[in-house]
Amino acid sequence: MKNFISEESSALGQFLKNYGKEIIVVTFGTLFIVLEAYYPIQNYTLSSFLYYGLFPILVILILLRKNPLDFGLRWGSPRIWLPYVGVICLIAGIILYASSFSTSLQQYYLDPDFNLVSYFLLYCVSLSSQEFMYRGFILFGLKDKLKEGAILVQMLPFVFVHLTKPDLETISTIITGLIFGWVAYRGKSFWPAFIIHLFINVFFVALINYVYG
Repeated sequence: MKNFISEESSALGQFLKNYGKEIIVVTFGTLFIVLEAYYPIQNYTLSSFLYYGLFPILVILILLRKNPLDFGLRWGSPRIWLPYVGVICLIAGIILYASSFSTSLQQYYLDPDFNLVSYFLLYCVSLSSQEFMYRGFILFGLKDKLKEGAILVQMLPFVFVHLTKPDLETISTIITGLIFGWVAYRGKSFWPAFIIHLFINVFFVALINYVYG
Protein backbone atom coordinates (compact mmCIF):
# COMPACT_ATOMS: atom_id res chain seq x y z
CA MET A 1 0.00 0.00 0.00
CA LYS A 2 2.82 2.33 0.94
CA ASN A 3 4.61 1.64 -2.36
CA PHE A 4 1.37 2.22 -4.28
CA ILE A 5 0.82 5.63 -2.64
CA SER A 6 4.46 6.53 -3.22
CA GLU A 7 4.24 5.60 -6.91
CA GLU A 8 0.97 7.50 -7.36
CA SER A 9 2.40 10.57 -5.65
CA SER A 10 5.49 10.36 -7.82
CA ALA A 11 3.39 10.02 -10.98
CA LEU A 12 1.22 12.96 -9.96
CA GLY A 13 4.27 15.06 -9.16
CA GLN A 14 5.78 14.25 -12.55
CA PHE A 15 2.51 15.10 -14.28
CA LEU A 16 2.29 18.46 -12.52
CA LYS A 17 5.92 19.16 -13.34
CA ASN A 18 5.50 18.31 -17.03
CA TYR A 19 2.13 20.01 -17.55
CA GLY A 20 2.03 22.73 -14.89
CA LYS A 21 1.66 25.53 -17.43
CA GLU A 22 -1.05 23.70 -19.36
CA ILE A 23 -3.00 22.92 -16.17
CA ILE A 24 -2.97 26.59 -15.20
CA VAL A 25 -4.07 27.71 -18.68
CA VAL A 26 -6.94 25.21 -18.95
CA THR A 27 -8.09 25.66 -15.35
CA PHE A 28 -8.13 29.45 -15.29
CA GLY A 29 -9.38 29.72 -18.87
CA THR A 30 -12.36 27.53 -17.96
CA LEU A 31 -12.89 29.36 -14.67
CA PHE A 32 -13.00 32.80 -16.27
CA ILE A 33 -15.43 31.66 -18.98
CA VAL A 34 -17.77 30.16 -16.34
CA LEU A 35 -17.53 33.20 -14.06
CA GLU A 36 -18.31 35.56 -16.92
CA ALA A 37 -21.42 33.52 -17.74
CA TYR A 38 -22.73 33.43 -14.16
CA TYR A 39 -21.32 36.63 -12.67
CA PRO A 40 -21.05 39.28 -15.41
CA ILE A 41 -19.57 42.60 -14.28
CA GLN A 42 -21.65 45.75 -14.88
CA ASN A 43 -22.08 45.42 -18.66
CA TYR A 44 -21.18 43.07 -21.50
CA THR A 45 -18.20 45.06 -22.79
CA LEU A 46 -16.57 45.60 -19.39
CA SER A 47 -17.28 42.03 -18.33
CA SER A 48 -15.64 40.62 -21.47
CA PHE A 49 -12.64 42.91 -21.06
CA LEU A 50 -12.04 41.80 -17.47
CA TYR A 51 -12.78 38.06 -17.64
CA TYR A 52 -11.38 37.37 -21.12
CA GLY A 53 -8.65 39.98 -21.34
CA LEU A 54 -7.29 41.45 -18.12
CA PHE A 55 -7.64 38.42 -15.83
CA PRO A 56 -5.83 36.00 -18.22
CA ILE A 57 -3.03 38.55 -18.61
CA LEU A 58 -2.69 38.72 -14.82
CA VAL A 59 -2.45 34.90 -14.72
CA ILE A 60 0.29 35.03 -17.34
CA LEU A 61 2.24 37.66 -15.39
CA ILE A 62 1.73 36.39 -11.83
CA LEU A 63 1.37 32.60 -12.06
CA LEU A 64 3.10 31.70 -15.31
CA ARG A 65 5.66 34.52 -15.07
CA LYS A 66 5.67 34.89 -18.83
CA ASN A 67 5.47 37.80 -21.26
CA PRO A 68 1.82 38.30 -22.39
CA LEU A 69 3.15 39.21 -25.84
CA ASP A 70 4.17 35.57 -26.25
CA PHE A 71 0.49 34.59 -26.06
CA GLY A 72 -0.44 35.82 -29.50
CA LEU A 73 -0.47 39.56 -28.78
CA ARG A 74 2.32 40.26 -31.25
CA TRP A 75 1.52 40.80 -34.94
CA GLY A 76 3.18 37.48 -35.74
CA SER A 77 3.67 36.89 -39.46
CA PRO A 78 1.34 39.23 -41.40
CA ARG A 79 2.71 38.04 -44.75
CA ILE A 80 1.33 34.60 -43.84
CA TRP A 81 -1.99 35.55 -42.27
CA LEU A 82 -3.06 38.56 -44.36
CA PRO A 83 -3.92 36.48 -47.48
CA TYR A 84 -5.92 34.07 -45.29
CA VAL A 85 -7.85 36.99 -43.78
CA GLY A 86 -8.75 38.35 -47.21
CA VAL A 87 -9.89 35.03 -48.68
CA ILE A 88 -11.80 33.92 -45.57
CA CYS A 89 -13.62 37.25 -45.25
CA LEU A 90 -14.63 37.10 -48.92
CA ILE A 91 -16.02 33.57 -48.59
CA ALA A 92 -17.63 34.44 -45.25
CA GLY A 93 -19.38 37.44 -46.81
CA ILE A 94 -21.08 35.21 -49.37
CA ILE A 95 -22.12 32.65 -46.76
CA LEU A 96 -23.38 35.36 -44.41
CA TYR A 97 -25.53 36.90 -47.12
CA ALA A 98 -27.17 33.52 -47.73
CA SER A 99 -27.59 33.01 -43.97
CA SER A 100 -29.30 36.37 -43.57
CA PHE A 101 -32.51 34.84 -44.97
CA SER A 102 -32.80 32.72 -41.80
CA THR A 103 -35.79 33.91 -39.76
CA SER A 104 -34.27 32.75 -36.47
CA LEU A 105 -31.10 34.75 -37.11
CA GLN A 106 -33.08 37.81 -38.14
CA GLN A 107 -35.14 37.68 -34.96
CA TYR A 108 -32.04 37.22 -32.80
CA TYR A 109 -29.99 40.08 -34.29
CA LEU A 110 -32.65 42.67 -35.17
CA ASP A 111 -32.27 45.72 -32.93
CA PRO A 112 -34.57 48.74 -33.35
CA ASP A 113 -31.90 50.97 -31.75
CA PHE A 114 -29.00 49.62 -33.81
CA ASN A 115 -26.19 52.12 -34.40
CA LEU A 116 -23.29 50.86 -36.51
CA VAL A 117 -20.59 53.15 -35.08
CA SER A 118 -21.34 52.53 -31.39
CA TYR A 119 -21.85 48.81 -32.03
CA PHE A 120 -18.51 48.57 -33.86
CA LEU A 121 -16.56 50.42 -31.15
CA LEU A 122 -18.05 48.48 -28.23
CA TYR A 123 -17.76 45.17 -30.03
CA CYS A 124 -14.09 45.80 -30.83
CA VAL A 125 -13.35 45.88 -27.10
CA SER A 126 -15.42 42.84 -26.13
CA LEU A 127 -14.44 40.73 -29.15
CA SER A 128 -10.71 41.47 -28.89
CA SER A 129 -10.85 40.25 -25.29
CA GLN A 130 -12.80 37.12 -26.19
CA GLU A 131 -10.50 36.32 -29.09
CA PHE A 132 -7.49 36.74 -26.83
CA MET A 133 -8.94 34.16 -24.45
CA TYR A 134 -9.44 31.48 -27.14
CA ARG A 135 -6.85 32.27 -29.81
CA GLY A 136 -4.34 33.84 -27.42
CA PHE A 137 -4.31 32.62 -23.83
CA ILE A 138 -5.57 29.08 -24.49
CA LEU A 139 -4.10 28.43 -27.94
CA PHE A 140 -0.61 29.79 -27.30
CA GLY A 141 -0.64 28.59 -23.70
CA LEU A 142 -1.05 25.00 -24.91
CA LYS A 143 0.81 24.95 -28.23
CA ASP A 144 4.27 24.22 -26.78
CA LYS A 145 3.10 20.83 -25.54
CA LEU A 146 0.11 20.07 -27.77
CA LYS A 147 1.33 21.66 -31.03
CA GLU A 148 -1.58 21.69 -33.54
CA GLY A 149 -3.70 19.86 -30.96
CA ALA A 150 -4.13 23.21 -29.20
CA ILE A 151 -6.34 24.26 -32.13
CA LEU A 152 -8.82 21.52 -31.21
CA VAL A 153 -8.80 22.40 -27.51
CA GLN A 154 -9.49 26.11 -28.00
CA MET A 155 -12.41 25.30 -30.32
CA LEU A 156 -14.38 23.51 -27.58
CA PRO A 157 -15.03 26.39 -25.14
CA PHE A 158 -15.62 28.69 -28.13
CA VAL A 159 -18.49 26.44 -29.24
CA PHE A 160 -19.90 26.02 -25.72
CA VAL A 161 -20.32 29.78 -25.13
CA HIS A 162 -22.53 29.93 -28.23
CA LEU A 163 -25.04 27.36 -26.94
CA THR A 164 -27.61 30.05 -26.12
CA LYS A 165 -27.57 31.40 -29.67
CA PRO A 166 -29.53 30.16 -32.73
CA ASP A 167 -28.69 26.56 -33.63
CA LEU A 168 -27.33 27.43 -37.08
CA GLU A 169 -24.80 29.83 -35.59
CA THR A 170 -23.76 27.46 -32.80
CA ILE A 171 -23.14 24.59 -35.22
CA SER A 172 -21.12 26.88 -37.49
CA THR A 173 -18.77 27.76 -34.61
CA ILE A 174 -17.32 24.24 -34.77
CA ILE A 175 -15.94 25.10 -38.20
CA THR A 176 -15.15 28.76 -37.55
CA GLY A 177 -13.47 27.90 -34.25
CA LEU A 178 -11.10 25.55 -36.05
CA ILE A 179 -10.46 28.07 -38.83
CA PHE A 180 -9.78 30.92 -36.39
CA GLY A 181 -7.46 28.71 -34.37
CA TRP A 182 -5.61 27.46 -37.44
CA VAL A 183 -5.07 30.97 -38.84
CA ALA A 184 -3.86 32.23 -35.45
CA TYR A 185 -1.55 29.24 -35.07
CA ARG A 186 -0.10 29.61 -38.58
CA GLY A 187 0.17 33.38 -38.31
CA LYS A 188 1.65 33.25 -34.78
CA SER A 189 -0.85 35.86 -33.61
CA PHE A 190 -4.45 36.12 -32.40
CA TRP A 191 -4.99 39.31 -34.45
CA PRO A 192 -6.01 37.64 -37.74
CA ALA A 193 -8.69 35.63 -35.91
CA PHE A 194 -9.93 38.85 -34.32
CA ILE A 195 -10.09 40.66 -37.67
CA ILE A 196 -12.00 37.81 -39.36
CA HIS A 197 -14.38 37.42 -36.43
CA LEU A 198 -14.98 41.18 -36.27
CA PHE A 199 -15.79 41.30 -39.98
CA ILE A 200 -18.17 38.36 -39.72
CA ASN A 201 -20.11 39.76 -36.80
CA VAL A 202 -20.30 43.43 -37.80
CA PHE A 203 -21.06 42.65 -41.45
CA PHE A 204 -23.83 40.22 -40.54
CA VAL A 205 -25.45 42.33 -37.81
CA ALA A 206 -25.35 45.43 -40.03
CA LEU A 207 -26.78 43.44 -42.93
CA ILE A 208 -29.66 42.13 -40.81
CA ASN A 209 -30.52 45.52 -39.33
CA TYR A 210 -30.21 47.62 -42.48
CA VAL A 211 -31.89 45.16 -44.85
CA TYR A 212 -34.52 43.59 -42.62
CA GLY A 213 -34.89 46.26 -39.92
